[in-house]
Amino acid sequence: MDAGISSLIATSDGEKIANPKHFKRLRLKLRQVQKTLSRRVKGSNNREKARREVARIQAAIADARKDFLHKLTTRLVRENQTIAVEDLACCNMIKNHKFAIAIADASWAELIRQLEYKAAWYGRTLVKIDRWFPSSKRCGNCGHAVDKLPLNVRDWDCPECGTHHDRDINAAQNILAAGLAVLVCGANVRPDGHKSIGQLQNSRKGKKQKPKS
Repeated sequence: MDAGISSLIATSDGEKIANPKHFKRLRLKLRQVQKTLSRRVKGSNNREKARREVARIQAAIADARKDFLHKLTTRLVRENQTIAVEDLACCNMIKNHKFAIAIADASWAELIRQLEYKAAWYGRTLVKIDRWFPSSKRCGNCGHAVDKLPLNVRDWDCPECGTHHDRDINAAQNILAAGLAVLVCGANVRPDGHKSIGQLQNSRKGKKQKPKS
C-alpha cells in the first residue's frame, strides 16, 4: 500500500481509502476555544472551563483518528496475508512546514505501528521497503523511472511504453513488487546511486530487472 494525504492509502488492487482529516474538520472549533482560553484570567473558574473544553476537542480528534485507524488496519490485516509498505521517515517529513499539519493529521506512523503488531497477532507478514525506492516515479509496466514527478501530478504516461498510470495505484503496485522481492530473495530495494546487495536498478530499455548477485 502507498500512504498519501488526499487518499490516506492506495492499495495495489486499485482501492483508495479517503483521508478523513479529523484535525482539519475540527480545527476551526479548536482554534476558537483556544482563543477563549487565552483570554481567561489565570486561576479563574472560567479559565478552567475553557481548558476542559480545549482538552475535550483535542481528545475527540485523537479518539476519532485512532478509531478510524484501528478499523482500517484490522480489516487490512484480516484480508491480506502479506502487506508491503514504505519505511517512511515521518519525523523528517513533518519538518516540511507546507505539509506538516496534513502529514501529522494522516498519522502514517501510527498506521504502520498498528499494522506491525496486528500482523504479528494474526500471523501475517508485514514487509517494509527502502524509503528511497522510487515507487511513484517508476513505471509498473516496464520499469522505467522518470527523473521528476511533482506532487501535483496525479496521473502520468510512461515515456517508454506509453502506459497510463494513476500515481498512487502505480506506487502501491511497485511497493508490492518490491516487497515480494525482499521476501523471496532478500533484495535491499533501492534506486540507482545507493549501493547494496541485491540492488534493483533502473532499466533503460524497460526490460524486466534482476537483482545483482
